[in-house]
Amino acid sequence: MKKTLSLSLTGVALALSLSAAAKADESASAALIAKGQYLATAGDCGACHTAPGGKPFAGGLSLQTPLGSIYSTNITPSKTAGIGDYSLTDFEKAVRHGVRKDGANLYPAMPYTSYSKVTDEDMKALYAYFMQGVQPVDDKGPQTDLPFPFNIRLSMAGWNLLFADDKPFTPDNSKSAEWNRGAYLVEGLAHCSTCHTPRNALMAEESGKALAGASLGTWFAPNITSDVHAGIGSWSNQALSAYLTTGNSGEGSQAGGPMLEAINKSFSHLTPSDIKAITAYLRDVPAQQINPTATQTQITPAKQVNELDLLSGNASEGANLYNSHCASCHQLSGEGRNGLPALAGNAALRRPVADNAVMAVLDGLVPDHGQAMPAFSRHMNDQQVATLVNYLFDNFGDARVQTTPERVKELRAGGKPSPLLAVAKGGMVAGGVIVLAILLFFVRRRQRK
Repeated sequence: MKKTLSLSLTGVALALSLSAAAKADESASAALIAKGQYLATAGDCGACHTAPGGKPFAGGLSLQTPLGSIYSTNITPSKTAGIGDYSLTDFEKAVRHGVRKDGANLYPAMPYTSYSKVTDEDMKALYAYFMQGVQPVDDKGPQTDLPFPFNIRLSMAGWNLLFADDKPFTPDNSKSAEWNRGAYLVEGLAHCSTCHTPRNALMAEESGKALAGASLGTWFAPNITSDVHAGIGSWSNQALSAYLTTGNSGEGSQAGGPMLEAINKSFSHLTPSDIKAITAYLRDVPAQQINPTATQTQITPAKQVNELDLLSGNASEGANLYNSHCASCHQLSGEGRNGLPALAGNAALRRPVADNAVMAVLDGLVPDHGQAMPAFSRHMNDQQVATLVNYLFDNFGDARVQTTPERVKELRAGGKPSPLLAVAKGGMVAGGVIVLAILLFFVRRRQRK
């Protein structure tokens, strides 16, 4: 009897132990998935892999590039349309090296050149989230079809050999843990250099010009190095943190376009400690003076809208456009009110180009929190937009910066086409001519013998 009771107690103890172990495993798995979800948010994966009105991570978003439309892929755990049959190794190759499970190369519109810095531990968490925390969607969506020769994905292998950096993030022991965390996020998951670093003729980031500012075809990603005049060296830590979390620095800078989307979907969801780390790192990035902007002392506001001129009909066309579309929110003086931003000294009017101001007028600004700005693309033609934006720069910003109706037309259409396609085709033609010349040389040489 005692032996039977002993065995029963042992069985109960074993069952309790197994149950506790199972619960511990479940808890660990849940924690890993939650960590992966946070990392996916930091990497802004949903912004590209979720189409408007589409299901999360099901792809199908059209990414406009100078070479044509690249459609984001389905990265749900669907075994027929997504990455459901990817092993951790397959997942790691795609994220870090831009190579799919079938061996085909991804286009660098997917920032694997930055994601290569993600640690093994974080890669496991991301994999756990996408495999267990995302609902599968059995829809492949539209497929990318770039013009020849870029439709040959093997060409990306050569591009990777030349430009891809697959080195993992290495902490700088001379810096603080906070600085290293910021560096890891900025250089890796947040992939800030993808937009803010100028690119060469082959669309690769220019070495030595990290975060110095670059045109995205339509919007201009400004210099975010520590330079006082060209970058964010004059920003306070509080202003930079506020900008990253809300899209408004409180000191004359409001996010728009891709940056506003990144703030809405990614940065605003990061922990205060991570925002602080990013701020610490950015404030320490080596200064670059590429694409300098005007300093506050160089701006001399003049000719502000005069109410008497408006009433008498003597105001300029720019003043009339401003009064009709802008003054009700930003005031005739450009000082703003009731939380609406001032235009006088606004950072958007101190860029080296007027593109951001044009895009804000055309597309408007829609933050997740705060006052939205309406789009005026349907209410003004190219000439009117150019006239209004030039008036804004003349009166509230850097009068040396101007735009034209032709540039507004380009921006309205998605930006100026890239010459890369013509260069590639020209290079192929030139290569073909050289090959034919060599063949002809050997044929004639053989005939002479």
